[in-house]
Parts: sequence; structure tokens; C-alpha cells
Amino acid sequence: MRTRTTLQEPEDFTSGEGLRALLNRLHEAGPGAWQHDPVAADLMVYAAQKYDLLARKHGLDPWEAASAAFDVMRTKAARTADDPWGVVTHAVRITCIAEERGQGLLCSVHQARRPNFSVFHDAERLSDRENPLTDYHASFQVTDPDPTDTDTGADADAGVGPPAVRMSAHAAMDDAIALFVALEWPPHVARAGVEHICQALARAGNRQSAYELLRRDKHARALLDVNRTAWSALLRALLGHPNPAYAATASGRGILLRLLIGESREALLRDDDLVLMISLAAPKPGGR
Repeated sequence: MRTRTTLQEPEDFTSGEGLRALLNRLHEAGPGAWQHDPVAADLMVYAAQKYDLLARKHGLDPWEAASAAFDVMRTKAARTADDPWGVVTHAVRITCIAEERGQGLLCSVHQARRPNFSVFHDAERLSDRENPLTDYHASFQVTDPDPTDTDTGADADAGVGPPAVRMSAHAAMDDAIALFVALEWPPHVARAGVEHICQALARAGNRQSAYELLRRDKHARALLDVNRTAWSALLRALLGHPNPAYAATASGRGILLRLLIGESREALLRDDDLVLMISLAAPKPGGR
């Protein structure tokens, strides 16, 4: 006697109707069905393969996309939709975008889905850019105060606003020359160098532009007969450090500005870093 056995055809979850039938069966099977059903395991492998390119487009692993698909497949919306795979794909795409935004914004995926967080740009380290942020971002730019600008009216009476000019430009230049001479620079080199830099500063209009022009001024170095070290020290001491990040510091202001805003020559001589830089760079006979 022969017994006929009927083999059940595997469920075709690749089609919309097949996916709906499988999702309804798993839902009716109750808790644990997804964990123990072999067809459910095949479905998740298929989902990982189906959404592989979408996941990689957003910098994710394919199984992260499969996890998002698993979450939506268990909802009533997926089981009752006219196009179950369309609902799943749309949900996975939104989740991948939110995952990518969350990683960029350094926040949770839940926050990345909300417009009040997602409108911001990704977090950046200052070292991520080829040019430092301080070189071009307006928040880090500091303009030189106009030494000829004096306040009048109630603000001036109350002592509010920029410090008053206590020294003329010519007096500041003479004090700067005297400072270099006191730190063992030859008088003729100190005077010619300071005067040349002051003239270039007047033409350029601001210290940063003057610094960039003078830094490459080989003609001035030749006329003064000084080496590159002495010339660089002269520029930095008079005009200050060129990096905008130092603009509000003593190192960034430079001798000329510090004299114009009221610092005395004696106060500058108490600046150990400034004195050391000028002294070590003092030119020797022959430009060495």
C-alpha cells in the first residue's frame, strides 16, 4: 500500500501577496514565531540582500537595514498595506537617513528624525578641514582697533568704549626703536627696520596684510643686512602673531599696538617672552 504525501510549497515572500501572507501567519502564530520559524530567517536574509545598496549608500551595514525592515514588518501597517514591500522599503529608507544623520549630528536616531535637530549640519572637528576654521570663519576674525578713534559724549565720560590714544604714532615708533636698541640691536638696523615696517603698515591698512607682504620682502632684508630669523622676529615683535586666534593676546597685538593703547616701554621689557625673542634674534655684524 502506497501513501501519498503532499509537499507544501515554500512561501514566496518576494512578492507583495506572499509577504502579506507570511506576515499574517507569523502574527497569528504569536510570540516566538519570528525566532523559530525557518521561513522568517530566510526572509531576513533576503531583506539584508535587498537593502544592501541602500544601507551602504548611507554608510550602514546591510543588517542594520534588515533590522529596520524587521521592525516595520511586525506592524499592522505592513500586514494590511496594498503594497507591503513598498511600505517596508519606505520605512527602511527613512531609518537609514535618520541613522546617518544621527551619526553625523552625534545624537540619537530618534532626535535625528525631528526637524528641529536634522536642520543642523554634521558635527565637525577643527582638524577635519584642510584650512583651519580660524582662518576664514567670521566668528574667529578680530579687527584691529582704530588708534585714532576716540569716544565722545556720555560713554567717554563714563569711561566706556575703546581705550583712548595715549601716544602718537611717531612716539610709538621711537619707543619701539629704543626698545630694540636696548635689547642689543644695532641702532641703524632697528631704526631702518621699524620705519620700513611702519610705512608698509600705513599702506596696507591692517597688520595681517602688512605682515603677509613684509614676510616675503627679500629686498628689505637685503637693505637691512639681516637674516631670516632676525627679520621674522622683527615682524612678529612689531606687528604681533599673524594668527587671528592670538589677536586679543599680548603676543597677537605686537609692540606698536601695545604702545598705542597705553602700555609703557618698561611694561614691554617685563614681557619675558617678547624680550627673549628680540634678544635672541638680534643681528650680528655681517647679517648673521
